[in-house]
Amino acid sequence: MFVDKAVIKIKAGDGGDGAVSFHREKYVAAGGPDGGDGGKGGDIVFAVDDSLSTLIDFRYKRKFNAERGQNGSSRNCTGRNAPDLVIKVPRGTVVRDAATGRVMADMSSDEPKVLAKGGKGGKGNARFATPTRQIPKFSKPGFMGEEFEVSLELKLLADVGLVGFPNVGKSTLISVVSAAKPKIANYHFTTLTPVLGVVKISEGHSFVMADIPGLIEGASEGVGLGHEFLRHVDRCRLIIHVVDVSGSEGRDPKEDFEIINRELKNFSEDLAQRPQIIAANKCDMATPEQIAEFKEFAESKGLAVYEISAATTQGTAELINAAYKELEKLPPIKEYEVEAPTPAELDEQAGMGERFEITRGDDAVFYVTAPWLEHIMRTVDMEDYASLQYFQRVLRNSGIIDKLEEMGIEEGDTVNIFGFEFDFVF
Repeated sequence: MFVDKAVIKIKAGDGGDGAVSFHREKYVAAGGPDGGDGGKGGDIVFAVDDSLSTLIDFRYKRKFNAERGQNGSSRNCTGRNAPDLVIKVPRGTVVRDAATGRVMADMSSDEPKVLAKGGKGGKGNARFATPTRQIPKFSKPGFMGEEFEVSLELKLLADVGLVGFPNVGKSTLISVVSAAKPKIANYHFTTLTPVLGVVKISEGHSFVMADIPGLIEGASEGVGLGHEFLRHVDRCRLIIHVVDVSGSEGRDPKEDFEIINRELKNFSEDLAQRPQIIAANKCDMATPEQIAEFKEFAESKGLAVYEISAATTQGTAELINAAYKELEKLPPIKEYEVEAPTPAELDEQAGMGERFEITRGDDAVFYVTAPWLEHIMRTVDMEDYASLQYFQRVLRNSGIIDKLEEMGIEEGDTVNIFGFEFDFVF
């Protein structure tokens, strides 16, 4: 099964928590704090695997979580860093943030890309010892790893794309000019998936050709099969427009040509401007008048026309050589530029912005909901003054206290954070 779109969730590992520990050894009094730092969480890394040709694996597994870092321990021991989670995808996969559509990576090269960074480890209590605070009873939790819902879209890497109506001979053409062996039959939509073939011109000179499943009118709006595969023409540097010049199925080749170009334009203005040459196929079945009439029509649009018969290989060598010469003039295959996160996204990743919610219940209690805060509370000793001061700084720096004041909280009012209640004091 050919699958070229998928949506998955990726979650980098959280950092390990710092430890709260005090040195205990016989004959050593007041050994002091010795809690170690937590280890770093694992990154989510995308890498190209050329043995893959579809995204079907992501149809059955949609959640990918990297390991969290190991917690720190006593004797100033730092927790182990978690290994990275490597996700392998076919070459040509474009990764986008599903929420914003922002391009996060274009997996067209061999270089692995880090898509979600693991959280740093939290500091152990040994880090907070000072001359005036010699027995800190708190540590810092590990930072949370980045988390995204991403869409994967496979866009085949091909120099030349064959487009045209169903049954015009695209599969036959790619089968005679390359080693590709697509299914060939005399009915519409024989080709259900894009087919790649390497076309060799001479020793050391070749290009990649893609046979795109037949387009029909309305393809850009979701009609037929073609709309699913228009994305694979998107990277092609050159388009070979295959036309049945004989009109063997009762269609007008000129009208077919106009319809396909209209569909390309509706899908992408950039695609409509792509260089194009015309393969007037089935010339062995056409009359000289039909060929001459179509050539006059195409040349009036400034396009080169090559008379071929893919079934008998007539004219195919001339077409392929012309395509190769045209490719030598064109820029390399298009790669998508990675887009930087917006300030709002950066705030979200940093735990700022709108990542908390405050509601006032019927009991007049202010309820604070903030998933990231629950992680911090696990390492706060509510009976230790220094630890409470640290917790208060977190509430202030995150904007929670400002929001409570904005909502009209008064001294003595109750605040509830994940079941922990305290009286608000200015």
